[in-house]
Amino acid sequence: MNKTNLSPIILVDGSSYLFRAYHVPYLQALSTSDGQPTGAITGVLNMIKSLQKEYPQGNVVVVFDAKGKTFRNDMYPEYKANRPPMPEDLRSQIAPLHEIIEAMGLPLLVIEGVEADDVIGTLANQADQQGIDTIISTGDKDMAQLVTPHVSLINTMTNTAMDVDGVVEKFGVRADQIIDYLALMGDKVDNIPGVDKCGPKTAVKWLTEYKTLNGVIENADKIKGKIGENLRNAIERLPLSYDLATIKLDVELDQSVDQILPTAPNTEKLEKLYSQFELKRLLAELKAGDKAGTQQIVDDSEEDEPLPEKLDAEYDIILTDEAFDAWLEKIKSADVFAFDTETTSIDYMAAKLVGVSFSVEVGKAAYLPLAHDYEGAPIQVDFEQALAKLKPILESKEIKKVGQNLKYDANVLSHYDIKLQGIAYDTMLESYCLNSVATRHNMDALANKYLGYQTVKFEEVAGKGAKQLTFNQIDIDKAGHYAAEDADITLRLHQVIYPKLAKSTLQLSVFDDIEMPLMPVLTSMEQAGVLIDPDLLHEQSDVIGSRLAELEVEAHNIAGKAFNLSSPKQLQQILFEDLQIPVIKKTPKGAPSTAEEVLQELALDYPLPKLILEHRGLSKLKSTYTDKLPLMISSKTGRVHTSYHQAVAATGRLSSTDPNLQNIPIRSSEGRKIRQAFIAPADHKIVAIDYSQIELRIMAHLSQDEGLVNAFSQGRDIHQATAAEIFDVSLEEVTTNQRRSAKAINFGLIYGMSAFGLSKQLGIGRKQAQDYMDLYFKRYPGVLTYMEDTRQKASEQGYVETLYGRRLYLPDIKSKNQARKKAAERAAINAPMQGTAADIIKKAMISVHAWLLEKNDQRITMTMQVHDELIFEIHQDILDETVEKLVTIMNDAVSLSVPLIAEAGVGENWDQAH
Repeated sequence: MNKTNLSPIILVDGSSYLFRAYHVPYLQALSTSDGQPTGAITGVLNMIKSLQKEYPQGNVVVVFDAKGKTFRNDMYPEYKANRPPMPEDLRSQIAPLHEIIEAMGLPLLVIEGVEADDVIGTLANQADQQGIDTIISTGDKDMAQLVTPHVSLINTMTNTAMDVDGVVEKFGVRADQIIDYLALMGDKVDNIPGVDKCGPKTAVKWLTEYKTLNGVIENADKIKGKIGENLRNAIERLPLSYDLATIKLDVELDQSVDQILPTAPNTEKLEKLYSQFELKRLLAELKAGDKAGTQQIVDDSEEDEPLPEKLDAEYDIILTDEAFDAWLEKIKSADVFAFDTETTSIDYMAAKLVGVSFSVEVGKAAYLPLAHDYEGAPIQVDFEQALAKLKPILESKEIKKVGQNLKYDANVLSHYDIKLQGIAYDTMLESYCLNSVATRHNMDALANKYLGYQTVKFEEVAGKGAKQLTFNQIDIDKAGHYAAEDADITLRLHQVIYPKLAKSTLQLSVFDDIEMPLMPVLTSMEQAGVLIDPDLLHEQSDVIGSRLAELEVEAHNIAGKAFNLSSPKQLQQILFEDLQIPVIKKTPKGAPSTAEEVLQELALDYPLPKLILEHRGLSKLKSTYTDKLPLMISSKTGRVHTSYHQAVAATGRLSSTDPNLQNIPIRSSEGRKIRQAFIAPADHKIVAIDYSQIELRIMAHLSQDEGLVNAFSQGRDIHQATAAEIFDVSLEEVTTNQRRSAKAINFGLIYGMSAFGLSKQLGIGRKQAQDYMDLYFKRYPGVLTYMEDTRQKASEQGYVETLYGRRLYLPDIKSKNQARKKAAERAAINAPMQGTAADIIKKAMISVHAWLLEKNDQRITMTMQVHDELIFEIHQDILDETVEKLVTIMNDAVSLSVPLIAEAGVGENWDQAH
């Protein structure tokens, strides 16, 4: 099957070329015999054709501006206000041009609310972060801000290119200074205000001396003469100019840059369009079989890199017992073999096995179909006999397996009385332990990043949407290539990623000692599931539904009219226009924000935001839990089964989905009622054991601050002890408010909270909050030293580490964007603590699971993990001694310089036990 393996990525600024082509005199004269202008169409297509000729293996993506206003108009209504409306003879060429580009098989992006520049910036930034070479084809000088060692510009109409050095040569400033440069000069065409009379030479002079726009502003008083006066007069508007000139790098797109791929050209449609618009040369080329005007799909057989082994790939489809037996012998004699299942569903509880695939060496893989049942499907190896032969191999601890997310396969196989063992490697976890933020950790993303290879996508063999086939309905030839490739690519990935991981002893230890041993623990918990009371949840849904109706009436009364409480747009209108509530924050598109933190602040002074917050919270609880959980009860087990994810959270924390058990609120009465529906089986109790103040204890250990270590070692109330230190009183004299303030400081500092943030949380002045923080650091100097050292180390090496070697990369730690840099610095402080806490609970789970296996008592089940808490179902006959043992295991999971304290609660349900 043909595969796309396209490099570099070429991002075409279609709107820029459209306008430029329209103004080329010889192109302006072009039109069809009935008067339809075609000059701009011809110019843009010629430019695309030129790019394809120069980069025959490039992935060309064309981006155009959408109709209507963008977020910059919301930010500054005068933005581009001086531009005349688009001429009708140009407008009439846009739709045909789009239609031709799509027929050529090129990806075409038109995103409302942003400009083409922002879409290109977002894709270029994604590619840059993945180390993918990218060429932006444009005539727009603003794009120079996007240039990096991996991103360059080319102007096909003038045949000029610009890399990092080229930006400096052309503009006199670096690429990371271009936004400052543009802000200072302003732009008359786009109506961006700058400094009056500040041209390129002045902007370059200032930025050479003062480095950044902020540097220029801070030194404005030093700049003499009329231009200095102009600068000082412009200072208030320069931040707006900077924002208007900044290309967005985070536009929400349906697909990431590595997923936006060409398709085969629709030659029939192209011929019709070329004929309709009388593009005679292109039509002649098409008829002659010259595909220079359409995107090339490159077959791997013509590629030398990066997968030369693919040239000799042999993918077998096993349809006979003899072929199956031969492959079983290969598997048994291999040092390690790649294994994958194909099923009817991604839900491991509902999935039925359709086939399995194996690979024992790169380029050699096979698919064993077992349950394809479409009309005309060939006879397959007997299902039961095949599983009987596979069972001893799959259950063998000696025969090593490698897979991609093998926890899913293990769960599916458990339905067929097969316990998957001998899992030596998992490529998803290898990638995650190597760099948790470098890429997503699914196979398609990993193949693209580490192999430079585009795998066959499931939609390519199964179709999309409502007509998508389940795997058992897919033609075995198609299914066989797809499935065998999965096994082959898994083995290739392992051979590339594992050696990288093995270069770091600590990172390898995280993989070997934490993540891989945790996999069977999670598998066991997922299969166990949790017991819930659907009747209690139905009752709560009714109560919440009634309260939501009341809130809606109250909100309409305050607003003076009916509106949709769930509509941000209508809410913006009501809050900020009708009720004239002050705007305290805007969205990236410049609209007044109705985000939760904004409403929380407004709720202190206004009743409607408070109602909206309550409505949002209850609506989410109802839709996510009280309505949904009863529907998720498995017909097989009568229980609810979540999926735990090891390779999602950058810090190492587990997450869960379907249902998400990590986000059930604990502080609200409604959230606690949901936890009441998580119940114990007959004669059992729910036991919840969680670590007390674990991140503060980790801070004490990491910082080795004498005051903190002593407080924990002596078993003192840490918040009370901190309050006594800060307010210079005895422990007995600490008031409730003083303890509350100390608690806010203790936890706030872990999350990098500023004095401003602390002042907001405590409702005190910023100076007083700063005084509290200064006192804290005076009493606990080791904490300050640790934080400063951590920031410095993070900046130097680009990552921080947990106590056990989990590496947490911080891509924005050297960002020119100060907000991003500050956020990365805060993460540098918090990530080692949050990551170490994640490592500790994982180690505890591994230890508990080992004890449960050894004890082999069906009366004890570990059912859930939620942050620092483990939940169990324990038979009442063995309750006390079991709880005591589990607490001991958790306390002894690791050794810190302060005590690790696990606290247990017992109840009929999760709420009572917490």
